[in-house]
Amino acid sequence: MTALANPVTFRLAALELESVGRAFDVAGTKFDALRDVSLTVCEGEFIAFVGASGCGKSTLLKAIVGLDRGFEGSIRIDGKPVDGPNLDRSIVFQEHRLLPWLTVEANVGAALRRSGLPSSERKQRVAEQLDLVGLSSFAKAYPAQLSGGMAQRVAIARALVTRPRFLLLDEPLGALDALTRLRLQGELARLIRHEGTTALLVTHDVDEAVTLADRIVVMKPHPGRVARILDVPRHAIRDRSSPAFLRARDEVLGLLGVPGFVEEPDAPRDRPAELQTA
Repeated sequence: MTALANPVTFRLAALELESVGRAFDVAGTKFDALRDVSLTVCEGEFIAFVGASGCGKSTLLKAIVGLDRGFEGSIRIDGKPVDGPNLDRSIVFQEHRLLPWLTVEANVGAALRRSGLPSSERKQRVAEQLDLVGLSSFAKAYPAQLSGGMAQRVAIARALVTRPRFLLLDEPLGALDALTRLRLQGELARLIRHEGTTALLVTHDVDEAVTLADRIVVMKPHPGRVARILDVPRHAIRDRSSPAFLRARDEVLGLLGVPGFVEEPDAPRDRPAELQTA
């Protein structure tokens, strides 16, 4: 593996995307969902993908997790090609996708059915994860008895119980109300730091991306491609009203073409180093 630099320290390259593309046949016409996407993700890094609908963000996550092998280019973990799903990668979707006939603890434990772990260790892991997401007292509850935010925390616990190296998040908070979403953003950041997981988040919420990510991959559609990769100054961002936060947010909005925000084609020489593009 190759040592790469980032704004804080040196880390090892864990995931490499090289010229990744994905095309679909739509009514006899080739449609390029992704084209020439290249990215290196460091161990323990939090990456957020933002962009308009149709720019291939979710398609890219499915390829990385191993659910879609019809892509062009190369996806490698530690230099080895991804050729299918593996317990080292877990994914959380926008809908919690809990099984309604299973209790909370049984839904989380379902992720360990093929782990080969003894029953006692599976039970211990489930209990630990439910405690971590603050739902130990709801272990015997059913999904219909939970709020939306609680159900999504169960889905996150289910994804983390296998202790994956990579956690892929496909708009996991998108269906929640604003207040619940804000609370779970903090919980999600805490859980990922606690587990030391490398995370890749797809979101339409620019504030969410700036709050959580070490780097933001701004994508553009038709075909889906990388427009810019921005470093987020984690050491400078204290809250959503800080100048560093507002600069980072406004730059992303400009790259997305939001009216009132201007895309900067080139970083000026006197721009703070922590906001230079990667």
